[in-house]
Amino acid sequence: MTVIALLSVAPVIEDSMAGEIAEAVDALEAYDVSYETNPMGTVIEAESTDELFAAAQAAHEAVDADRVSTVLKIDDKRTREGTASDKVDAVAEELGREPRNE
Repeated sequence: MTVIALLSVAPVIEDSMAGEIAEAVDALEAYDVSYETNPMGTVIEAESTDELFAAAQAAHEAVDADRVSTVLKIDDKRTREGTASDKVDAVAEELGREPRNE
């Protein structure tokens, strides 16, 4: 089974958050997950919810701030396999093109 999630972890500060977000993303390296960071968060793929939750918790805890905001949205398909790239491919097929505007 592949569990897909969108994770957003950010310190609640007025200055740039990039350094702390980088710490959160770097924390994912210690887990058996694949991930891709985008402007709004990080898409994570794991083989189990246990691994996913552990990675998300590590990312949350890696942010050194007085206040941290974390959002985790999970797609747990329990009866069939699928990856994040499969989801993008399905949209591309419906569009008849890549879903990008560059």
